[in-house]
Amino acid sequence: MRKWLPLVAICTGTFMLLVDVTIVNVALPDMAVDLGTSFGQLQWVVDVYALGLAALVLGAGSLADLYGRRRAYVVGLVLFALASLACGLAPNAELLIVARAVQGVGGAAMLATTIALINTSYEGRDRGTAFGVWGAVVGAAAALGPILGGALTELSWRWIFFVNLPISVFAVAVTLAAVQESRQPHAPAPDVPGIALFTLGAGGIVFGLVRAAADGWGALVAWGPLAAGLVVLAGWVLVERGRRAPMLDVSLFGNRSFTGIMLGALLLNAAAFSASLYTSLWLQSVLGLSPLQGGLVFIPLSVCSFVVAALAGRSLQTMAPRWVLGGGLTLVGVASLLLALVDADSTWRVLVPGLAVLGIGVGVANPTLASAALATVPRERSGMASGAVNTARQLGFALGVAVLGSVFTAQATAALRDGGAPDAAGTAAALTAGQAGQLVGAAPAADRATLADLLGTAYASGLRDVYLVCAAAGIAGGLLVLWLVRAAAPSGQQRATAEPEAATSR
Repeated sequence: MRKWLPLVAICTGTFMLLVDVTIVNVALPDMAVDLGTSFGQLQWVVDVYALGLAALVLGAGSLADLYGRRRAYVVGLVLFALASLACGLAPNAELLIVARAVQGVGGAAMLATTIALINTSYEGRDRGTAFGVWGAVVGAAAALGPILGGALTELSWRWIFFVNLPISVFAVAVTLAAVQESRQPHAPAPDVPGIALFTLGAGGIVFGLVRAAADGWGALVAWGPLAAGLVVLAGWVLVERGRRAPMLDVSLFGNRSFTGIMLGALLLNAAAFSASLYTSLWLQSVLGLSPLQGGLVFIPLSVCSFVVAALAGRSLQTMAPRWVLGGGLTLVGVASLLLALVDADSTWRVLVPGLAVLGIGVGVANPTLASAALATVPRERSGMASGAVNTARQLGFALGVAVLGSVFTAQATAALRDGGAPDAAGTAAALTAGQAGQLVGAAPAADRATLADLLGTAYASGLRDVYLVCAAAGIAGGLLVLWLVRAAAPSGQQRATAEPEAATSR
């Protein structure tokens, strides 16, 4: 039994950091009421964590190779725990957002080292078993986030962060007791300029998109950071092309299969998960469900994704990636079309068929992403490809949440204006911040029923457009993968060594 303690430590941290990508969604209405947040602040609570993971996972892997992977993993756990404590104690939205950013830094350190630690902790058949268990944990984490978040928010939204403290202490103790230190001799120094430029560029784009939802696309605070972010990313590409040891070898994008898989990873998370923020707000602030009830609505997604990945994952690995990823993304698009059937008279039941199909699509596509990316690059770039997949996934989620904010706000404002609301923009801002109940409660008693109907109509209208954009992203992603990806399925030997390669050549 002792030989599996390293896997317990690694899977504990992995589950915790990936659950925290989606666990906050169900708690957002309670956060909005307690802290008096704006819609933009709610977006940042979700986005800044994913952005931290996306921007820093490649750089964190380089630091771990140089200074020790177990050390980096433990530092990540400790930083994650301290940031979780700060999140739980945050007296206002600003400090909560800062603490979530620090959480993302700790999560990146953990995510960057998990594969390497499994590789050095196990050999032969045990290694294959360990990677199988770890893969199941990864698949379950994001899907279970809303359910666990709903249960904990029944106590208080702060408990979605406080629960990380004992889990982190346990993971640190087991890691120090059971995991051996490892590092890569002669590992190159981290690409600090590349990390800094990528973080600034991606952060500028996300900031501009979030501000566009709040202030409109005509505002300088929206398009200014967006344009600056694009310029910085262009500079990042130039810098990476000239470095001997870049955080990401941009020449890999000359391989159309690699490009297609990165686009697929980005659009998969954008289409499949970024709408959950708006779904959770609708379930609780408009339909009046409790946090636990709102979380349980996502059970079809969780169950279907886990079952499909567990039962079909191995057989799907033997198929050409273009069909698996393209088919999974297309299913995600179809699921979003089903979800777009929501209207002002809908209950939570209207979401069940779409969430079930969404779970199937995610279960088909997710397990294949990493191995497909590894099959398209030289062996010495395997670690870089693995990190790039994680970056694309989290960046897709962050960009998706930000883009959908503009889509939702524009449509909700239009519906409120058509319904005769005197301050359509201000009412839409309050509605998107989860304040439907407060808006109705503040209205004269004779007007409350009419206002509640108008708010329900406006929210359903905005939510429908959100799902339609997700449908377009999923279907477009499927078509791009089918067009671009030409890599064959990895051979048995490639599949057996893919993750170990990723661990030692980052």
